[in-house]
Amino acid sequence: MDKKVDVQVMVESAIMIALAVVLSFFKILQMPQGGSVSLAMIPILLLAFRRGPLCGISSGIIFGVISLTIDGVIYHPLSVLFDYTLAFGVLGVAGFFKKNYPGIIAGTVVGVALRFVCSLISGAVLFAEYAPEGQNPWVYSVIYNGTYMLPELIICVVVLVVLFSAAKKLFFIKTR
Repeated sequence: MDKKVDVQVMVESAIMIALAVVLSFFKILQMPQGGSVSLAMIPILLLAFRRGPLCGISSGIIFGVISLTIDGVIYHPLSVLFDYTLAFGVLGVAGFFKKNYPGIIAGTVVGVALRFVCSLISGAVLFAEYAPEGQNPWVYSVIYNGTYMLPELIICVVVLVVLFSAAKKLFFIKTR
């Protein structure tokens, strides 16, 4: 691969990761035991559509590690995986989808749904003690994580569809 292309991919990835970090500070909703609604997933999803799943997955993992170091809390060693690295890395699977309206919507839904699965597992397995007495931890985790993940999914779909409508060039690599 051309070194110029490698540098361009690295710079784009770094910019999108930095943008995701900045956006993560502006929370629309903050949940009491972790999780929030923000625009932070949008740059990672956009990068996945633009550069493909490998770039999206690796950038999501890097974003997860940075999030962990900035304001993360490790309750259990597996929370590093399910709440940070894997949770944001799976957003990159959006890059497997076509760059058209159905693809943007489906890729975003699948990426965020996979992040939800990571949060669901984390909530049910690692945070079961927060479930109200008598409530199944899996049900509690679905309700708790769905409270912030569903609005975040809707916001991501709307913003990415609007971006695709207004600036399709953001989703495609400029060829010479």
